[in-house]
Amino acid sequence: MPKNSKVVKRELDDEVIESVKDLLSNEDSSDEAFKKSELMVDDQEEKDVDVEEGSDVEDERPAWNSKLQYILAQVGFSVGLGNVWRFPYLCQKNGGGAYLVPYLILLLIIGIPLFFLELAVGQRIRRGSIGVWNYISPKLGGIGFASCVVCFFVALYYNVIIGWSLFYFSQSFQHPLPWDQCPLVKNASHTFVEPECEKSSATTYYWYREALNISSSLSESGGLNWKMTICLLAAWVMVCLAMIKGIQSSGKIMYFSSLFPYVVLLCFLIRGLLLNGSVDGIRHMFTPKLEIMLEPKVWREAATQVFFALGLGFGGVIAFSSYNKRDNNCHFDAVLVSFINFFTSVLATLVVFAVLGFKANIINEKCVIQNSEKILKLLKMGNLSQDMIPHHINFSSITAEDYNLVYDIIQKVKEEEFGSLGLKSCQIEDELNKAVQGTGLAFIAFTEAMTHFPASPFWSVMFFLMLVNLGLGSMFGTIEGIITPIVDTFKVRKEILTVICCLVAFFIGLIFVQRSGNYFVTMFDDYSATLPLLIVVILENIAVIRIYGIDKFMEDLKDMLGFSPSQYYYYMWKYVSPFVLLCLLVASIVQMGLSPPGYNAWIEDTATEEFHSYPTWAMIVCISLMVLAILPVPIVYMVRRCNLIDDSSGSLASVSYKRGRIIKEPVNLEGDNTSLIHGKSPSEVPSPNFGKNIYRKQTGSPTLDTAPNGRYGIGYLMADMPDMPESDL
Repeated sequence: MPKNSKVVKRELDDEVIESVKDLLSNEDSSDEAFKKSELMVDDQEEKDVDVEEGSDVEDERPAWNSKLQYILAQVGFSVGLGNVWRFPYLCQKNGGGAYLVPYLILLLIIGIPLFFLELAVGQRIRRGSIGVWNYISPKLGGIGFASCVVCFFVALYYNVIIGWSLFYFSQSFQHPLPWDQCPLVKNASHTFVEPECEKSSATTYYWYREALNISSSLSESGGLNWKMTICLLAAWVMVCLAMIKGIQSSGKIMYFSSLFPYVVLLCFLIRGLLLNGSVDGIRHMFTPKLEIMLEPKVWREAATQVFFALGLGFGGVIAFSSYNKRDNNCHFDAVLVSFINFFTSVLATLVVFAVLGFKANIINEKCVIQNSEKILKLLKMGNLSQDMIPHHINFSSITAEDYNLVYDIIQKVKEEEFGSLGLKSCQIEDELNKAVQGTGLAFIAFTEAMTHFPASPFWSVMFFLMLVNLGLGSMFGTIEGIITPIVDTFKVRKEILTVICCLVAFFIGLIFVQRSGNYFVTMFDDYSATLPLLIVVILENIAVIRIYGIDKFMEDLKDMLGFSPSQYYYYMWKYVSPFVLLCLLVASIVQMGLSPPGYNAWIEDTATEEFHSYPTWAMIVCISLMVLAILPVPIVYMVRRCNLIDDSSGSLASVSYKRGRIIKEPVNLEGDNTSLIHGKSPSEVPSPNFGKNIYRKQTGSPTLDTAPNGRYGIGYLMADMPDMPESDL
C-alpha cells in the first residue's frame, strides 16, 4: 500500500469506516469482491498531506514559526517602495489631506475585502495561486499562471531598483557625499564646473551621469553599465539566499527587513521635525483642497494605489497565507495588514514632506539672497527708487517675509516693466508644488535634502538601507508568488527552482542595466502589471463568488474562523467590488489610450528631460508584455475545455476540507473510480454505476452539496444515503 494511503486511512475515524461499510452493504449481495475491498485514497502528492490537529501524523507542508513572523511577511510584501515614493506624490497632487478620504473609502470597498478574499482562499486550500484556482475550477487554472508571469515581469525590474539603492548605499560611506557638489573638469588652461551638472544640479547630475550613465534614447543601448550590473547581481544573490529554503529562510529575515524601515522612518521623522521649514512642508501636505477631491481622476488614482499597495493579484498574498493553519483568523490579518499599510504610507508622507519642506526652505533662502542682490543692483543703477523700499528693510539680513513685501511693492509700482527686471517671487509653496515621485524623489530630491543634514553620510546610509529592506520585503513576496505555485503544481525541488529562477531573471535583467536601462524600467512599470493584474483580480472575484459560490465560501469562512464574517463582505464581494474593479479597468484602459505612449529621455546637452514617443518596436514590446501576462488565462481555459491534456497522472490534486481535516483526490476523476478500491484493477472489480463520486450531503440539506470545483467528493453516490454527522469528515 502506498505511504500516503496509510496516512489518509489512519485519518478516517471509526464512524467514517462504519459509514463506508453501511454504504457498501447496500450493494448487491453477490458482489462480495466489492464489499470486501478496502477503501483508500490514491494521492500523488506525498509532501502535502494535511491531517487533523493533534494527530500523530505530521503535516509536511512548511508552516510559519509564529503568527508574528507571518504578519511581518505580509507587511513586508505589501509595504514597499510605493509607500515611500508614490503615496506622498499622489497625496500632494490630489488635494493634500483631502486625498485621504477617497483612499480610505476605496480601502474599505476594494482593498480590505479583496485582501481578505486572497488570504482566505490561500489559507483554506493551502496551495499557491495555480493550485488554488485549479481547485476551484481547472478551467480557471490560467489565473494562477497569469499571476506567476506578472510576478516574474515585476521581479525583473523591481530588483533593478534594489540594485540602484545598493549602489547609493555603497557610495554613502564618505564625507562629503559624492553628490554634494558638482565635479570640476580640468583642462590644460583652467578648471571649470562640469557643464551638464551646472545646468541641472549636483544630485541630478550624479543620478543620470554617475549612477546610470544614461543614454539619450531608448534605441541607443550604450552597452552595459558595469557598476549597476554588479549591484544587480548582488541584489539577486541576496534574494536567492533568502528564498532558497522558502519561508524557513525568508521568514527569519522578515524580522529585520520588515521592522527596520519603521525604525528609519521614525528616526527621519524626529530629525525632520527639528529642521527649519519642516512644518511648512507638513502644513502644505495636509492642507485639504476639497475641490480637487471631486475629480474622477483622483478616485481612479486612489483606487489604483489601494490595489497595488496591498499586492493584490500577484499571488504572494495567497502563497504566504497557504502556510497558515486552517483555523487562523485571516479576517483579523486582512484588517491589520491593510491598516498597517495605510499608516505606513501616512508616516512616510510625513517624513517626505518634512524633509522636502526643509529643502524648500533652503532653496527659498538662496532665492531671497540672489534676488535681494538683484534689487540692490537695480537701486544702484537707478532703475528702482529708494523711496519704494520700506525703511525697516535691511538687505544684508532680509527675511523671506520682508523680501515678499518688497517684491509686491515693486510689482505694483513697476507693473509695465516688471517682467524685464528678472525678479522671482521666492515662495516656499512654489517649490513644494513641484511634485516629484519615484526615482526622482528617492535619488534626486531626497538625496539633495540629505546633503544639508548634519552627519549627512549617516542619514544617507540609513535611508538607502531602508529602501533596500523595503524592496527586499516586496521581492520575497513576489518570488514566493512564483516559486510556491510551481512547486505545488509540478513537484520540483524548491532550492533548484529558486536558483534557476534567480539566474534566469538576472540574465534577462541585464537589459535594465544598459545605459538605456532606465527607459526599459519605465516601460515595464507602465505596461507589464497594471491591466493584467486588474483582469486577474476581477477573475479571482468571479471565480470565488460565481463559480465556487459565495454562500459556500461564507460557510467555509465560518468553519475556518469559528464565527460568521460580516454580511458587509458578502455584498462587497458579490456586487460592489466587481463593479468598482470593472470601472477601474475601463478607466485604466481609457487613460492608457489617451496618454501618448512614451518616456522622458535625459538630454545631455541641455541637461533636461525631454518626452520621446516609443518607436514601433518598443510599442510591440509594450503590447507583448500585456498580452503575455494575460495569455495563460484563455490558453488554459481552452486546453481544459477541449481536454487537450490528459490529467490521469493526478499530478494536481484537489482538496476537500471539513472540520480541520482534508481528504485529497486526484484531479482527473472522469475515469473508472475502481482505482480507489485497494488491490483490485478495474477489470477485476465489478463496480456499481452509481455515478462518478460522492460528496457528503450536509445535515438537513435537501440536495447534494457539490464540491467546490464542480466535482463530487470521494466514494460513490447513493441517492438514499443517510446524512452523516458533521464530525464524520
